[in-house]
Amino acid sequence: MISLTGKKIAVLMGGPGSERKISEKTAEGVAEALQSLGAEVVLVDVHGPDFEVPGDVFIAVNMIHGTFGEDGQVQAILEQRGIPYTGAGVGKSRIAFDKNLSKAGFIAAGVPTPRSQIFDLVGKDTLRIDLPVVVKPPCEGSSVGVHICRTQADFDKALEDARNFGSTTLVEEFIEGPELTVGILGDQVLPVIHIMPVDGFYDMNNKYPWLTGSGKSNYVCPAELDEATTRRVQAVSMAAFKALGVEVYGRVDVMLRESDKEPFVLEINTIPGMTPTSLLPKAAAVGITYPELCAQIIELSLFRRDIEPV
Repeated sequence: MISLTGKKIAVLMGGPGSERKISEKTAEGVAEALQSLGAEVVLVDVHGPDFEVPGDVFIAVNMIHGTFGEDGQVQAILEQRGIPYTGAGVGKSRIAFDKNLSKAGFIAAGVPTPRSQIFDLVGKDTLRIDLPVVVKPPCEGSSVGVHICRTQADFDKALEDARNFGSTTLVEEFIEGPELTVGILGDQVLPVIHIMPVDGFYDMNNKYPWLTGSGKSNYVCPAELDEATTRRVQAVSMAAFKALGVEVYGRVDVMLRESDKEPFVLEINTIPGMTPTSLLPKAAAVGITYPELCAQIIELSLFRRDIEPV
């Protein structure tokens, strides 16, 4: 494992998007872990493109979820400044963050993903997928703006909310079955996690009850699946990761169809939550401590960019 003793590391946190508070919590956990490994940590609160990073940092650890941090914008700024950073590069971040672009990549590579349409919210579009469907903004994270629609009334209401996020929205067929997530660390596929919201679906309330004050989810890691299904879920997750060319690490969200145990990839999170209780650390905890996970992400990020640690 790379030695971080005495290394000055900037941890980027916050951001201007809807996931700011989640990013702040993630950054706190990462900063504490890096300090436990002997690093000198500088927390950088990012509100927009004018953020400042000390010029002598070893690397910038990008912990900004969602808009600006996960869509290639902060990556482009860091590259312009010549500052090494963790995670996916500019182009791959942009594609993975945009659900329309990532879905096109999955389809081109033969990765199973739910049928969908890009619904025009301005013109007179019609739904071409049978109910139930899922309506989701193409470029938001943490299930912001996501609606499961079982009736036409549900769908009409979801479209009204979708107009808050843009002129189009993504509509997917609803896959009935367990919601799973799979962490990827370099070339390593981590154990499958089964996500079980106590009520409803895995929305902002059930993901972050410490933030919203309501909701709750239970998690089983590794998921209680038979060996063949586990291998299939992990295989399609890695196939999705490779289809978009994502570098370093990420987390792939998958729905497992109840009727035939077939997995369908929803999306790839290129900057997944990294608090000690988040899903990627839960999966890695089978064989990797939380500080070791943070160090491995840094080491892989440097390796993928041909930067020799000093």
